[in-house]
Amino acid sequence: MTAPLLTVRPATEADAPTILALIRDLAEYEKLSHEVVVTEENLRRDLFGPRPWAEALIGEVNGEAAGFALFFPTYSTFAGSPCLYLEDLFVRPAFRKLGLGRRLLQAVAQVAVERGCARYEWSVLDWNAPAIAFYESVGARMSPDWRRMRMEGASLERFGAGPAGA
Repeated sequence: MTAPLLTVRPATEADAPTILALIRDLAEYEKLSHEVVVTEENLRRDLFGPRPWAEALIGEVNGEAAGFALFFPTYSTFAGSPCLYLEDLFVRPAFRKLGLGRRLLQAVAQVAVERGCARYEWSVLDWNAPAIAFYESVGARMSPDWRRMRMEGASLERFGAGPAGA
């Protein structure tokens, strides 16, 4: 049996429908489908428009889109250096255990190295033991001291509308 051909490439604007489908697959896996409101238009504007907010890589198995990584720059004031944040890494279940997830994770790490980033960070759901074990197996470590905070929807609107410093 021939080993499958695994490729990772930068996403293009033509990949917006594929990225959307992969985001929906990820949301279903994480039991968060009800939170997905992104559209192809959002993706085209925010990944490929005049001011991109993020970048994506497409992972393929024998030419078929099987996964993706979506990441964006951040900045460490302590390190005085750029960093990369991996927002999403997902490989469709039928394509797992082939090494594609590792290739996607490593491809983003290579971007971080090329750009002189001090850190490469991401979050993982606490119940996702296979992902945690995978990340630890490639040298990542769980940060014991930090917890992610989030403000969205009405709370964000209310807080953001108030006068600064009040």
